[in-house]
Amino acid sequence: MAAIWAGIDAGKTHHHCVAIDESGRRLLSRRIANDEPELLELLTAVLALGDEVSWGIDLADGGAALAIAILLNHDQVVNYISGRAIHRASESYHGEGKTDAKDAAVIADQVRIRRDLHPLRAGDETVTDLKILTGRRMDLVADRTRTVNRLRAQLTGIFPGLERALDLTNKGPLTLLTGYQAPAAIRRLGAKRLETWLRNRKVLRADQLAATAVEAAERQHTSLPGEKLTAQMVHTLAKEVILLNEQVAELDKLIEARFRDHQHFEVITSMPGLGTILGAEFLAATGGDMAVFGTPDRLAAFGGVAPVPRDSGKISGNLRRPQRYNRRLQRVLYTSALFSIRKSEESRRFYDRKRAEGKRHTQTALALSLPGRPRILAFCREVCRHTAARVRPPQIPRTRRELVGGRSWWMKALGARERHLDQSAVMNHP
Repeated sequence: MAAIWAGIDAGKTHHHCVAIDESGRRLLSRRIANDEPELLELLTAVLALGDEVSWGIDLADGGAALAIAILLNHDQVVNYISGRAIHRASESYHGEGKTDAKDAAVIADQVRIRRDLHPLRAGDETVTDLKILTGRRMDLVADRTRTVNRLRAQLTGIFPGLERALDLTNKGPLTLLTGYQAPAAIRRLGAKRLETWLRNRKVLRADQLAATAVEAAERQHTSLPGEKLTAQMVHTLAKEVILLNEQVAELDKLIEARFRDHQHFEVITSMPGLGTILGAEFLAATGGDMAVFGTPDRLAAFGGVAPVPRDSGKISGNLRRPQRYNRRLQRVLYTSALFSIRKSEESRRFYDRKRAEGKRHTQTALALSLPGRPRILAFCREVCRHTAARVRPPQIPRTRRELVGGRSWWMKALGARERHLDQSAVMNHP
């Protein structure tokens, strides 16, 4: 029996699997439920078709998590292909129709043809937990942002002066709005009693907040339509923001406790701009295994902070920002770059030098986000080298002199012609 390639078009409730041989002929096409007994039956049926099976799937988590776990537990090679890649590849096949069977066949054929796919691996338990925790934190922060925006809109409708004077991301103003929302109520209470009310609720700088609120109330004596009902909504939204703040704070503690269990915790958190939260998100976005990328250049390409060439014919040297990259990793790298400008003298000098050369803020921050910080590059380089050698633990450089191999080529990216980056090998990383 020969080699077999199997493609799985994954879904929430059902998957469709197609197995082909080396000539592309379909040997099996089956729709199966996302349930362990049926997945095991499918595995048995496919393994009976050949001696060696290579699997492909278009999801790396979610509804495909059970199928991937079963295949990896049975020592099967599972390659991930993004849905966008499958959609584009389908255009080169016969027919315009789209079915689950056709998508599964395209996945199987792409696994048979391509040599640049990265196999999925069983994730580290710590990294898996960090993915869950940081994902939940992102949801809570997004909910908090939406709630604060709604709160601002409602408060502006009845008391625009107070909305303009308060920072609704702080606990003190939110506590104030849980008790008093209308200018008439704040005027009746007065500055002294409002200050006492705030102090009893452990609000910092209660005197300043009370004075600000009373001053805003003295400037508005007009009662607006719907003020009573809107005040109730402001009260409810303020409590929701406070609750979301408490949930985010509690989740931050869980993330830090879990992140400390990772072997690279001390190294990652020692880098300028990468603290506990961003460091945990960095591991969650990269999967925690730097060896998957092979080189720091590929990591930069995967994070969307490396340029890609756009040359044709006699036109050469054109660079543009990539369109296919991991948005989550880019956000982590970009945000950490902004922090490093404030905390690291070396990063600040790099930023000032590029700005003096006429580069825009976004260009400079992207250049600094990974390639401009040699300690992160050296960390990635040493982890990749250690994984390949499997001889000794990586020695993480902590100073400029200890850097192995110097800085990345990206240090010359702003203002010099770039060499080609092979992105295809990293864009399929989950």
